Amino acid sequence: MSAKELIFERFESGELSADTLPQICKKLNIPYRERNRLAELLNELCKDGKLFLDDVGKYGTAKQLGLIQGRVQGNERGFAFLVPFDRETYPEDFFIPRKRLHGAWHGDEVLCTKTYGKEGDEVSVVQILNRGYKTLVGTFRRDRRAGYLIPDEKRFATDIYIPLSECFNIPNGVKAVAKITSYPQGKSPGGEIIEVLGDADDFFAEELSIIRSYNLREEFPPHVEKEAKKQEKRGLGDISHRRDFRNELIVTIDGADTRDIDDAISLQRKDGGYLLGVHIADVSHYVEHRSPLDSEAYERGTSVYFPDCVLPMLPRALSNGICSLNENEDRLTLSCIMQIDTKGNVKKSEIVEGVIRSRHKMTYDEVEAILNGNEATAKKYADVKDTVFLFAELTRILQQKREKKGSVTLDIKEAKILFDNQTQEITIPDYKRLFSHEIIEAFMVLANETVAEYMHSINAPFIYRVHEKPSEEKARTFQDFAKTLGLTARFQADDVKPYDYQKLLKSAENMPAFSILNRTMLRSMQKARYDVENLGHFGLASSCYCHFTSPIRRYPDLCIHRIIKEILHGGYETAQKRYTDFAENAAKQSSEKERLATDAERDVDDLYKTMYMSEHVGQTYEAVISGVTSYGLFAELPNTVEGFIPIETLQGTYTFDEAHFALRSPKETFALGEMLFIKVVGVDFDRRRTEFRLLSKL
Repeated sequence: MSAKELIFERFESGELSADTLPQICKKLNIPYRERNRLAELLNELCKDGKLFLDDVGKYGTAKQLGLIQGRVQGNERGFAFLVPFDRETYPEDFFIPRKRLHGAWHGDEVLCTKTYGKEGDEVSVVQILNRGYKTLVGTFRRDRRAGYLIPDEKRFATDIYIPLSECFNIPNGVKAVAKITSYPQGKSPGGEIIEVLGDADDFFAEELSIIRSYNLREEFPPHVEKEAKKQEKRGLGDISHRRDFRNELIVTIDGADTRDIDDAISLQRKDGGYLLGVHIADVSHYVEHRSPLDSEAYERGTSVYFPDCVLPMLPRALSNGICSLNENEDRLTLSCIMQIDTKGNVKKSEIVEGVIRSRHKMTYDEVEAILNGNEATAKKYADVKDTVFLFAELTRILQQKREKKGSVTLDIKEAKILFDNQTQEITIPDYKRLFSHEIIEAFMVLANETVAEYMHSINAPFIYRVHEKPSEEKARTFQDFAKTLGLTARFQADDVKPYDYQKLLKSAENMPAFSILNRTMLRSMQKARYDVENLGHFGLASSCYCHFTSPIRRYPDLCIHRIIKEILHGGYETAQKRYTDFAENAAKQSSEKERLATDAERDVDDLYKTMYMSEHVGQTYEAVISGVTSYGLFAELPNTVEGFIPIETLQGTYTFDEAHFALRSPKETFALGEMLFIKVVGVDFDRRRTEFRLLSKL
């Protein structure tokens, strides 16, 4: 055993736990002249990641030194926070002063030691385990000495140094992508420009920079495209073992511009109740486990939707082709058939492999028109008109049942951003939620619940969609917020129930601040995610839930389809062996990819909103106060675009009433939910924000 190994063995035994160099010398009886050799061995153990050295000179293992593993969350002013991975032990973030970052930057995975500081919550970076960024997107600048990439990510609080020899031919001021090549001690990271995206004031270069900054996968590798076309040519294959639904009245209901159709529905009266069929594209028939297509879908995790394009999870030969439940084309499905009584209870259910032929590709607007008595649309869909009314009848029954359970129906306004690729015109119509949306939502939720309950009952490996109840702190903060709106919020913050939130929402239905209450309630909740353990779904007041209905665009749905089909074919033990560990990894991967996709979609939407409002500078609108801060007001238009009113533009001197989310002066008060008359005065593309001026209260 080498000297280095002997020393590490002493640390593992606890003999040298958290000792300084002099203390180690004394315990090992090492003379002063040998101290440098000992220091070299200790440093080698530190480089190997076996030992660590804290700020006060103590050596030890990560556990012995009480090191905290987490991710650095930077700040543009230079300091940062540590977000611990172990939230049970460390529920709060720690502050990292600039001088204690020791070369770590935003996004890095690190080990830290507590240094306490003034507030008792400071840490110091001991070791950088993994760098968070391999590439960065930003604006390129060059002077006589060197080039620099100024990152769009402001929390990465330094420029990237580009040697002049590597960038002499790159135009000043362009949007670009830099690969980080070095992290010199005490200096800014070094890099090289690997892609020029376009001029900094080019709208599409800005959109592309957002896509690049999230490392989203755009084009499919050639071998994946080749495999997709090969699978497309397979067609239906042998359907003798499948249930044939092609003679049944089955339709799809989607947006007018939808190309990847995952789900179709059928409904008929049966035994005094209803027989509902939710037919989902059998993507797993074409995307086999661990195939090139599957590996690519796993890495993507989800399709990402932007106003002008989609980054699909699967190549279009599948997503828009053989897997999509297109009108009047035979397609393979995994179908959930449910027999439902007049109270909305599922009395019997089965999951079967099927083949369907969708009779019509209906749109939400067309279904809404039929329900509203539009004769022309009803004539166009004469064969399905009565079924549409049956859809509505069952939907209302299911909604009443879910309401009794306490389901929290959040009506979150989401902008519908329309982009015309030919004219490049952006349109954002006023927000409108249709009952036809609720039909599909009710049927898909029921199918998701029914499938999850069955798989849970047989204890199969599975991926659940979980939504845990709000933390006590967040529930109490929301409770206080609701009270500022004049609402009664009588519930136990330490054990809030879905019904408590539902009751609060219903009491505010006719208030101008209703959408703000919805959004604030959503923020008080935990983030929904995927997990192999069934933890229930708070928002839906469901004890067991999954995502089964969108395998074209969500990886968890595709994964559980495979597991279900394995079990349908009698391979329960095979499913246990093949998918138990895989499902756990897929759940984590999919949760992370979903978060990235959501953030990217939000940032691109904000860019489009800013561009849209730049064409409406000088126009006036009614708006509702959606946010109050110490530096001004946020106000939301009916089309969901939010703008900012700086406090210095308000007449008078205002103070911020944090407890009541209000700005107050001796003569005036501005509070959440109040209606304003505003004028659009400008846009800030860097912040992707619109600026308003207050004209009057309404």
